[in-house]
Amino acid sequence: MSAATPRQLPTVMDVLATLAEHGAAQRLDELLADARTLGATPRQIQELEQATLLGTSVLDRFALAQERETTLVSLVDTCRDLAEAMAEGVQATLRTATQRARRLLRADLAYLGLHEQADGPLTVVASEGDATAFNIGLRITGPAGLGRAALDKGAPFSTPDYLADRSIDHSEEIDRVVRAEGVRAVVAVPLQGPGGVSGALYGAHREVRRFTAQEISSLSTLATLAATTLGTARLMESLGAQKAELERDGAQAWSIVGAHRRMEAAYDHLLTLVHDGSPLDAITEVAATALGGALAVRELGGELLAAHGRLPEYEDEILTQRSLDAMAAGEPVPLDDGAWVAPVTGGGDPLGTVLFLPDTPFIGQRGPRPLRVAVRAIALSLQRDRNRALAEGRTRDDLFEALLAPDSMGLAWWQLEEQAARLGIAAGTPYVVVVARPEGGSLRRATAWAASYAHRKSGLKSVRDECLSLLLPGDDAAAAARAAHKELSPLLDVPVTVGAAGPRTGLPEVARLHDDAQRCLTALTELGNQGGVATPEELGFLGVLLADVLSVPSYVESVLGPVLAHDEQRYTEFARTLEVYFASRSSPRRAARVLHIHPNTVARRLDRITELLGDDWQSPERALEIQLALRLHRTRGTLLGRLPRTARGQADSGSS
Repeated sequence: MSAATPRQLPTVMDVLATLAEHGAAQRLDELLADARTLGATPRQIQELEQATLLGTSVLDRFALAQERETTLVSLVDTCRDLAEAMAEGVQATLRTATQRARRLLRADLAYLGLHEQADGPLTVVASEGDATAFNIGLRITGPAGLGRAALDKGAPFSTPDYLADRSIDHSEEIDRVVRAEGVRAVVAVPLQGPGGVSGALYGAHREVRRFTAQEISSLSTLATLAATTLGTARLMESLGAQKAELERDGAQAWSIVGAHRRMEAAYDHLLTLVHDGSPLDAITEVAATALGGALAVRELGGELLAAHGRLPEYEDEILTQRSLDAMAAGEPVPLDDGAWVAPVTGGGDPLGTVLFLPDTPFIGQRGPRPLRVAVRAIALSLQRDRNRALAEGRTRDDLFEALLAPDSMGLAWWQLEEQAARLGIAAGTPYVVVVARPEGGSLRRATAWAASYAHRKSGLKSVRDECLSLLLPGDDAAAAARAAHKELSPLLDVPVTVGAAGPRTGLPEVARLHDDAQRCLTALTELGNQGGVATPEELGFLGVLLADVLSVPSYVESVLGPVLAHDEQRYTEFARTLEVYFASRSSPRRAARVLHIHPNTVARRLDRITELLGDDWQSPERALEIQLALRLHRTRGTLLGRLPRTARGQADSGSS
């Protein structure tokens, strides 16, 4: 058995060999210990100590260089990751920056805060490694925290133990989050980009430790890269949004150009339709198709003249207000849902409005040009119809004047009835008369409106003493008066006082209805109710009292007409029964004793009177009207009975 090889004394060459092999510093310490064990001389030990010290320094430099190389590699990877994230947007860039910061420092937590203004609050917008939900959205105000110090000084700040460091400005809100996350060591570096400092990047450990200069320098470099990339990402998002907006505007512009071209092509077709006398419905359909949407033509009062396509149901008040706005502006005005209201005018006078809902919303606040082109064609059609109505209206006006003053025309009633039949005025149809007096405004415009309105309603019109008179088919004078008032008053933008009477049948009744309507107008004026609307039924005996010429027969007829007609045609005594009934304090038994008939007979008569006058004839207001009419009827009959027959006839004709 051979003897063991004796251990050799370590030398400087052994130190160099260890360095060549990238050995650890511990191996150098072992060489020095071996030399002392093997009995090296003091000189040898001194030389070996110097070599070991130099070797340790070399190893430290190797380690530092390796760490820097690793950091550089990590920063290169960070640049690549940030570049990829930049293409995805701002949020992806923020998320990548915090992830790379945590990896670079091998930290437990990394987060990033931004501020919109230099002295504004710092808001945490991205975090990596957090254990609670308190971090994201944290607003850091005032001088508290490391991030604010980094922003103010433009330099990094760090602490080995945040909560224990009294040199830091603390705030309860920040400390609460730090305690919740268990954070101890914190470092903050400013996000310094081309546009200045935009925020701070943080790294944190959940143990007490000091950050090395290399770590702080590396984090600062990463923060600069992140700030630059973040600015570029914001710019790319802004440019992307602008590009999308430009593309959208370009598509809409091309759509508008296409609509303009289609509308210009359709305009020739529309003009041909107008020239050929095509109805408004056909013109509306062509216009709606060319514009691409639903379209309706409405008269000034809101009545639908023609429509194509489906339009939503709008409140009358909204359409009326927007129509007035369009008339005042002289151009289309928008509704909230993308629809438009456009004024239709001809010769300076308003003719109606167009309501249009496009399939694709228009651009601009002053109204779409294609709609204006379509409105011009519709205006020509309405103007054509209006001129036709005016031309026809001269003959109709002459007829109305003849009906109002038959004796002055020298025509027999059968001649007037023939003329009326040719114009579509049936003698047996119930009619009402409406008399309107504008309290100012343009009489020419009011006259043009009256001609158009009478044509649309298949009636007649006349202008006397700055009052518009209309003979209209219908059985509700009050409704006819209010409809005319609703349309004419906004058109002239002045109050319009309206009186109406009817219904009656037979052409000889027209003059009487006109007188009754005129008296209602006079009564409204005497009452100081200019701009109001009234009928004889609504005014009651006030109309008789306030009118310049008392129309007792008209008033009696309006209150008791059905009862008097029944008495005359069937030889009954309903009027006499009513007089006695009221005189007997509305007691059927007392009335029966006065009339010398059975109470059941009185009851049956009262039932029949209810059928003639309506269920409310015994209400206090109606009862007063009926009693006054009975008294006037009896008094008038007594007075006429005392006159000679010729004078009685003159009284009848004068009062009617």
